[in-house]
Amino acid sequence: MEDLKITKTPHLKEGSPEEIRERIRRYFHKSFSIDEKLYEILADDSCFYLRPDPLRHPLIFYFGHTAVFYINKLNIAGIITERVNPRFESMFAVGVDEMSWDDLNDAHYDWPSVTEVRAYRDAVRELVDRLITALPAPEGGINWDSPWWAIVMGAEHQRIHLETSSVLIRQMPLDKVRDLPYWNACEEDSPAPQNELLPVAGALQIMGKDHDDPYYGWDNEYGKKEVPVADFLASKYLVSNKEYLQFVEAGGYDEESFWTPEGWQWNSFQKAGMPRFWRKRDNGLYFLRQIAKEIPMPWSHPVEINYLEAKAFCNWKTEMEAKPVRLPTEAEWYRLRDLHMDSDQTLWDQAPGNINLEYFCSACPVDRFAFDEFYDIVGNVWQWTETPISSFPGFKTHPYYDDFSVPTFDTRHNLIKGGSFISTGNEAVRASRYAFRRHFYQHAGFRYVQSDAEIVPEDDLYENDPDIVPFCDLDWDSDFARRLLDKIYCSGLSVTGKKVLNAGCKTGRMSFELARNAERVVGLDFTARFIRMATRMKEEGFIRYTHIDEGEIVSTKEKNLVDMDLENCADRVEFWQADSSNLAAKFQDYDLVLAVNSLEEARDPVGFIREIPNRILQGGYLVLADSYAFAGANRPAGIRKDGEPYSGFSWLKDELSAQFELIDEVPACKQELRLEARRAQLRYLHISIWKKKY
Repeated sequence: MEDLKITKTPHLKEGSPEEIRERIRRYFHKSFSIDEKLYEILADDSCFYLRPDPLRHPLIFYFGHTAVFYINKLNIAGIITERVNPRFESMFAVGVDEMSWDDLNDAHYDWPSVTEVRAYRDAVRELVDRLITALPAPEGGINWDSPWWAIVMGAEHQRIHLETSSVLIRQMPLDKVRDLPYWNACEEDSPAPQNELLPVAGALQIMGKDHDDPYYGWDNEYGKKEVPVADFLASKYLVSNKEYLQFVEAGGYDEESFWTPEGWQWNSFQKAGMPRFWRKRDNGLYFLRQIAKEIPMPWSHPVEINYLEAKAFCNWKTEMEAKPVRLPTEAEWYRLRDLHMDSDQTLWDQAPGNINLEYFCSACPVDRFAFDEFYDIVGNVWQWTETPISSFPGFKTHPYYDDFSVPTFDTRHNLIKGGSFISTGNEAVRASRYAFRRHFYQHAGFRYVQSDAEIVPEDDLYENDPDIVPFCDLDWDSDFARRLLDKIYCSGLSVTGKKVLNAGCKTGRMSFELARNAERVVGLDFTARFIRMATRMKEEGFIRYTHIDEGEIVSTKEKNLVDMDLENCADRVEFWQADSSNLAAKFQDYDLVLAVNSLEEARDPVGFIREIPNRILQGGYLVLADSYAFAGANRPAGIRKDGEPYSGFSWLKDELSAQFELIDEVPACKQELRLEARRAQLRYLHISIWKKKY
């Protein structure tokens, strides 16, 4: 069983195709097993339904989520077409980061029993194992475009949740967890070492990796970025609990001047007073909460805090020493690492630090693992950086998981580097790039640097994805939404005071326009990148994007609600990422559903058109605007049926006539997607209006 702990991310190209197949099978099962073993810490099944962090789902969600991920991604990739449990695969789909479109309201969930979820996990495990056997052998290895990539993605995803779920368990009440020998925490302590600053020579730092790299990577790791790094000083050790105590005892949590505005807002709300995992007894003694127990404070262990606290400490230290102290940038972290490490997890005989679950299931003293004159270059706890995550030049989203990275490119998620004691798989390699909201807790601490070099801010607020930008233009730089709605309203249909569902909402303009008159509008789209733009428009009132004019010539655009006279509509609109072919139960009881391009873009148009009537009230309306250019091989129309032409509209009449009355066919609406200034993709959307029978 110890073998489960010490597991490296697998080589995807080495050996024969059958050797690669079996290597992936082993990695899949080990990832699945250690994911399940973590939950043995819970005292009983009732603990799965507690929510230790108000910004995260209860643990039953994550128990189901890591299995659901395989099925959803394999379906998206077109590798399988089957579902194991559609309800689970909607319920457990989204919820890692508390994006504003996540649903953290328990009233919207009827959580299944732990027994049901375990049975589901067993079924998924068996299905994926069969798939590993049945897939064509990975000739030439596994690359980004291979169907095998989805399986490795699922395993690496489970290893991320080994970490994030252990943080949630660490926040559970002590009587709800068990201290198991398998998850051996370090209780060793020693006098905390005196920290000091040591010189680090600057250089041109190269970050990013090539797509021919033989190990799995998340999409944000690829590309190439060169950053000149000036000489700087870095702390010899990670900041220990003892060193951080100076900040606490100096009243650091009570002095606003040490905190950023975001940090002070968080601190004022939390009334923290000290790190989340510290405990102070009535007798004045400090204790530390580890994953499953509390121990007398090990002052030599690294402090585990969020970015906002680490930043406040640096600001305090700057004032105390009258010298600029801050967190390292991503490039500075890489520079420090590369000067003191010439290997990676994939090549280690034994981990050089407290990482990969090779030593402890907790942090340990900051002077335990040396890397030349520095300590804990990797491992022990993650290290917060000053750098908000953004893409490298050459970045592209992976089609199987288009919302892994892009929603975090908002300047609000800072990178953590180096891995922690429980980081395994891809998390423990040099190229890994993980980021969290600045107020989030991971097994993360920090080291500080001293430098006069100016930090160049990362700003990815200008959307430049060529798959997204044409729809930004369609929504916000054309009159398409108004023209389409005018055609619909001219038929006599009204949305005044209605509850409306806008399926295929893209970047949100149509939903805002509907909200001029509707009582409530829910915008849905499968692509998280669209929802991110729509949500930003709702929350911030503007979006920015770059548009290709010609070749390398680009222009930047900013669109806002005020100029569109839509600012008063924002409170009546909400946006959700959702699969229109597998909607959650909460999306129901609508007076009107407007679906734009939803049929042709649906993975399962038949499933969509058969399910959507169940979401409409009797006497309600369904409006479909589509060109019927169905994606994929499972086209229900645009074929010859019984030797005769069978159009999309003919199919709709066959499917809907039992429940709906056709009210009107509206003249086609032109939809022009501008790819460049003088190049566009043109569609003419057929519009049909249906009324649900009583």
